[in-house]
Amino acid sequence: MLQTWRWFGPDDPVSLDNVREAGAKGVVSALHHMNRGEVWSEGEVKKRRAEIEAAGLVWAVVESIAVGEEIKTRSGGFRERIDNHKQSIRNAARAGVKTFCYNFMAITDWTRTSLNWPLAGGGTALRFDALDYAAYDLFILEREGAEADHPPERIAPARARFEQMTPDEIDGLERTLIDWLPAREFTYDRQSFKRALALYKEVEVEDLRANLVAFAREITEVAEEEGARLAIHPDDPAFPIFGLPRVMSTAEDVRRLFAAPSPLAGSRSAPARSARTPRTTSSPWRTNSPSESISPICATSGANRTARSSRPTISTARPTWSASSPR
Repeated sequence: MLQTWRWFGPDDPVSLDNVREAGAKGVVSALHHMNRGEVWSEGEVKKRRAEIEAAGLVWAVVESIAVGEEIKTRSGGFRERIDNHKQSIRNAARAGVKTFCYNFMAITDWTRTSLNWPLAGGGTALRFDALDYAAYDLFILEREGAEADHPPERIAPARARFEQMTPDEIDGLERTLIDWLPAREFTYDRQSFKRALALYKEVEVEDLRANLVAFAREITEVAEEEGARLAIHPDDPAFPIFGLPRVMSTAEDVRRLFAAPSPLAGSRSAPARSARTPRTTSSPWRTNSPSESISPICATSGANRTARSSRPTISTARPTWSASSPR
């Protein structure tokens, strides 16, 4: 087992020295400056790998080469984007990085309502608060049809939460939900996010699943040729948000994907990132759970922590530390 840590590149406030001091031996990273669907050159991968190795670490996993909305919806220039993705896998594998994590979450990627929720010990954690999300979806974004997607008993409390928010709190929540993620192709404001949601108006769950299977078949063939392994990040959170379809939320979703392409396509869980619990990569031949042996995978394991609060929450995995917090 190799202990690894998610590192967002040279702009990450957590430096490679910090990663090494925390006890990790490698990093999970990407070329975040090349995340608009272009081809990763072998030279750029070697340059980043050399930077990581100069810090006494190894680049263990690529997370992620961007999978844009054109690929997920099989629209526009999806053919060029898929071909670029395949070439990026080839180039990175030939440069010595052999494990690739990707996801097929429509638009949002993994989603939280807070990136710096304070913990009792002085650190901060990522957090998904159901009421904050409902308040944004219903009363800030004002998404068409949103009311039908939230439990009736949550709507009134969500309205009360919204009415208590200051303009700065509304802006911060919006930026966290739709305008932040290092590996995203681009960021959104409210209107462009609504336009992006409209791309999925006619995309049903089975349409998205078929597009995932078609994409996975293609990139798995390349991975097999290059002696590389693939891992797919499950939907996070593992239920629909913003009215978007989800196809990697349940055990049945995983089984249906693994029944389609090569057994080299695997799944990945997202553990905590903290000073005391660096991300770790487990054996590529088993899942986190001994009872769930599905196929050869690149899985990860680690301890998740929960931020305690009186507010209702759903999942508070993957703690992280701000630059001012103790590590």
